Amino acid sequence: MGKRALILMGMGAGAVWALAAIPLSRQVSWHMKMPLVDAMAWSLLPGGIVLLLMIGRLAQRRFFDDAIIDGEPYQEGSAAEIDQRVLRNSVEQLVLNLSLWPFIGLILGAGPVLLLGASFGVTRLLFWLGYHISPPLRAFGFAAGFYPTITLLALALVIAVEDWHFASLTG
Repeated sequence: MGKRALILMGMGAGAVWALAAIPLSRQVSWHMKMPLVDAMAWSLLPGGIVLLLMIGRLAQRRFFDDAIIDGEPYQEGSAAEIDQRVLRNSVEQLVLNLSLWPFIGLILGAGPVLLLGASFGVTRLLFWLGYHISPPLRAFGFAAGFYPTITLLALALVIAVEDWHFASLTG
């Protein structure tokens, strides 16, 4: 089986993970009465901890490697350079989450945001591990961390537009 086929399998598994986020987020919402601002703080913690681990790992690599201890660029394809790519992508993803999760929480409630945060932390670790081990693992980690946000954003947008449309018809 080719590399692209394996990556597609990882992406497909990530899509399944994302589709499971819809019913799971509803379950979490029914049991969660946390204020949205608290949920946002808790939801960002797993991703923040993973970033902390990544930054710490890169600092450790620099300290113990004379070739990069003074801030030199990482050698292409080295473990440190891979960690840097993972960190860069994770920061991009976290900025995206900071932009979208408040809206998702406003429309869908605190539960989905908490679920997104926990999922993001786990799947970022899988993405990081997969980057070092296997393209399909990397693809799953990326897709399973990215697709739930997109899925719940689409659901929140549909609900928001329906609510706005209904309000404009009756008000």
